[in-house]
Amino acid sequence: MSKLFPNAAKFFAGSTITKTAAPVVTTSSSKYSTKSEATFEIKPYKLHKLEKGPATSATLTAEDALKIYEKLAVLRRIETASGNLYKEKIIRGFCHLYSGQEAVAVGMRSAMRDVDTVITAYRCHGWTHLMGVSVLGVLSELTGRRTGCSRGKGGSMHLYGRNFYGGNGIVGAQAPLGAGIALAHKYRGDGGVTFTLYGDGAANQGQLFEAYNMAKLWDLPCVFVCENNGYGMGTSVDRSSASTEYYSRGDYVPGIWVDGMDVIATREATRYAIDYCTSGKGPLVMEMETYRYSGHSMSDPGTSYRTRDEVQEVRQTRDPITSFKEKIISRELVTPDQLKEIDTKVRKEVDEATKQSKTEPEVGTEELSGDVYYNCLEPYIRGLHPEAPLQHCEVVARN
Repeated sequence: MSKLFPNAAKFFAGSTITKTAAPVVTTSSSKYSTKSEATFEIKPYKLHKLEKGPATSATLTAEDALKIYEKLAVLRRIETASGNLYKEKIIRGFCHLYSGQEAVAVGMRSAMRDVDTVITAYRCHGWTHLMGVSVLGVLSELTGRRTGCSRGKGGSMHLYGRNFYGGNGIVGAQAPLGAGIALAHKYRGDGGVTFTLYGDGAANQGQLFEAYNMAKLWDLPCVFVCENNGYGMGTSVDRSSASTEYYSRGDYVPGIWVDGMDVIATREATRYAIDYCTSGKGPLVMEMETYRYSGHSMSDPGTSYRTRDEVQEVRQTRDPITSFKEKIISRELVTPDQLKEIDTKVRKEVDEATKQSKTEPEVGTEELSGDVYYNCLEPYIRGLHPEAPLQHCEVVARN
């Protein structure tokens, strides 16, 4: 990790940001900032086979600052609730938390358009919410209840939403699927771009390089995003990869290194990526250097291959929420009172959803064969064996 994060304090030098999710409503008589916008400098990007990269400074409005802060807070709160539900044994099976990596998802989503699509790995709770699923829809899916976005049948690794293709449990398998979704955008001519996310642990998978090849052959509008959090399960990047410059691993596919702890940097890089792909230049590789606070999954304490001091240093010097909060307060875009209102609102929303996710009923056994196909051509589908077929049914109409 010393190679990956040579100087944590020095690392968090720049920053920038703009668009994001739903507006924040504040109704108290708190003191509000009078500044409408501010410009932030961004830590320099590293480029591979590109003459020009994303903007190194960006303007952020007060409205967008509040929106982004709220989304960062919601994602952190969802993961805190998820961890507690797992410890209570209400969430079962695998559970991978995103705490520490929120700036990647929030920054990217704030730059994306409605036509764009996302596919990621199994650390997907935050992305699911950002792509339109309610907090209850996420937490109920984790607890296996009917109000979950997959009716409680998918669990932590298989959450889906409109233009969001999961949540994929097989390491690296989402990469070729992402290339396929990008092919659909090009085939339809809808102008959409697919963001295919994977971790540094999946970066050495052969299927990833096959996806690079096909995407470049056909100049697909696909952005391959490596969320480099420093460790593939319990193995550091220095021990697993001969080259840790993941943004250059596409070889003939241009790439960009981005400070993944800076939500403004991730937003600006995503804007650049959309412009690049929609101009017909083909795919792009983006490496988002970030960090996860929890272990690989809930069964991993995360301290056998790194020290607690290392984790604490990142929390104190590079936390994506704390650092963004300090920036927007120091530039007088927001006031502490406004952020306190958001924190209170977020805490209430997540706490209520957590409580409801514990009490909602599970789906019945009749849904075992429900919604397997969008358009099922046969009345029955195979069950445990050919002699015991199941009748297919549509439970939730596709929108």
